Amino acid sequence: QVQLVESGGGLVQAGGSLRLSCAASGSIFSINAMGWYRQAPGKQRELVARITGDGTINYADSVKGRFTIFRDNAKSTVYLQMNSLKPEDTAVYYCNLGPDGIYVNRDYWGKGTLVTVSS
Repeated sequence: QVQLVESGGGLVQAGGSLRLSCAASGSIFSINAMGWYRQAPGKQRELVARITGDGTINYADSVKGRFTIFRDNAKSTVYLQMNSLKPEDTAVYYCNLGPDGIYVNRDYWGKGTLVTVSS
């Protein structure tokens, strides 16, 4: 059973930084695409950043140059370093593990961690 546990959210002032972590268990991990999504109040969940098993990365335009996604396969953990935070980054951030077509056949989600950026 795949489990994802996020940590690192909190309250920060605009311009500040936070690092989110997502520890995975129950999968090979290194072959799975991992992503961070966020959902602000009244809005749909949106992709923030994603990294594939071979290290291909893509970001939402709104976070390019400010956020960095990286993974440590030895620790089965994916991170999201968030710099120059803005009030509009306020949201619940969710970790996602994607299917690999071999061991994992669907998406898995963490419970989310709240990031609040004050102006």
